[in-house]
Amino acid sequence: MLYKSTRGGVSNLPSMEVIKQGIASDGGLFIPDGIPCLSMDDYRMLAQEDYREKAVKILSLFLTDYSQEDLTRCVHSAYNPEKFDVPDIAPVVKLDDKLYILELWHGPTCAFKDMALQLLPHLMVTAVERTGEKEYIVILVATSGDTGKAALEGFKDVSGTHVVVFYPKEGVSSMQQLQMITQEGANVHVVAVEGNFDSAQSGVKAIFADRQLEQKMRQKGYRFSSANSINWGRLVPQIVYYVSAWLDLLKAGEVSEDEFIDVIVPTGNFGNILAAYYAKRMGVPIHRLICASNRNRVLADFINTGIYDRRRKFYKTVSPSMDILISSNLERLLFELADGDHERVKAWMSSLQVKGKYSIDAQSLRRLQEVFWGGYADDGQTLQAIRSTYHEYSYVLDPHTAVGKWVYDEYRRCTGDNHKAILASTASPFKFVGDVLKAILGQEAVDARDEFELLDILSRVSGLKPPSALADLKHKSIRHTILCRQDEMKDVVVQLLKIDEV
Repeated sequence: MLYKSTRGGVSNLPSMEVIKQGIASDGGLFIPDGIPCLSMDDYRMLAQEDYREKAVKILSLFLTDYSQEDLTRCVHSAYNPEKFDVPDIAPVVKLDDKLYILELWHGPTCAFKDMALQLLPHLMVTAVERTGEKEYIVILVATSGDTGKAALEGFKDVSGTHVVVFYPKEGVSSMQQLQMITQEGANVHVVAVEGNFDSAQSGVKAIFADRQLEQKMRQKGYRFSSANSINWGRLVPQIVYYVSAWLDLLKAGEVSEDEFIDVIVPTGNFGNILAAYYAKRMGVPIHRLICASNRNRVLADFINTGIYDRRRKFYKTVSPSMDILISSNLERLLFELADGDHERVKAWMSSLQVKGKYSIDAQSLRRLQEVFWGGYADDGQTLQAIRSTYHEYSYVLDPHTAVGKWVYDEYRRCTGDNHKAILASTASPFKFVGDVLKAILGQEAVDARDEFELLDILSRVSGLKPPSALADLKHKSIRHTILCRQDEMKDVVVQLLKIDEV
């Protein structure tokens, strides 16, 4: 399997090189030359395997220059009992006769990003070793909350790497911020950025595009890569859990082989739902992909109108990991909608950069809407979804998953679609404990209490034990205090890596 850029300037690269680079040199995103499609016989055999073996077999279809032994080692190093608190890794919980919750937050940072970012460091280190790379890999990350901590934890003290994470100072939850600024590790750096996530993401992209800085980096023995979902090595592990979830339902007799399902994904940067789209392309019988947005509804509006317009007010919401107006991974889907016409993709991306918007043609919009449905939930609706799900099912949703639940209910009301559905649950409710308790018990239950008192209250309410990774933050020291503007991000990287020193 070889890879090419969505913008046409790079092609015929093996997966190891793609994972090392992260983003293509022409500014585009790497995509495979084709998506492998499995037969039902293949899926029947996969259904008998555990999560790790499913992962090895699915990854081997995309990462063909990795040996079977390499992939097995990487997968078993990533998904093990020391890191994940359930043996199923990504369990599926039945909410009712139509809706199933895919819990993706049982890893060390309590968010779905662990599903990829526990694996990516092993894939990257293997690629460096197998290709004879001598340079240090510098992982640059812009985060809206969860990616940053997952990347820090995944790459912590991994030889041959440095990690620099930028997060919006006022754009993450207090628990997410605590997770990052207390991060240990000799090779990790955490920097707060004034502004929102798009400021951090745009700053990181500008650093990637700075050829003068790249040259200085090479002279110092460094090269940049990414742990954001623009890196194919971040995206491909996410395909696995959608395939696995459907196979789990199939094996349990909850669905039949010819029964189509819907998949609901709360998303801001479009990577998580794009992985579900690739699972559909692989032959998983997915009927409709339901894209759930919060009040920053740029994706929902795009799906409904074909117009992507980031020139709008940015809202801070109770689902901060989705507070995004520039959805990077959408570029990969645009390439599909344009039938591989990279000139059209370049034109759309140029228009977004210069004008702040673009419009796709009628045929592309029709193809988009044949697969995707877009909806959104504001903060009040999000909290209502948490409250109603708790009272009806005794199940506690985090605010991001609650956005998905609200949009799913709205989808069924609008369309009458009665397919069974899988809702991707992206974070533990304990990561957003204040807003979750406010939804369930009211504001008075939250007032005048710190995050750790609230963890205990939610534990009593839910009957669940708070993840130790969160409860233990109370005893950790703050280690990272740098704050900068977007236009200072490059200078911060130069200083942290001592690039200008003789």
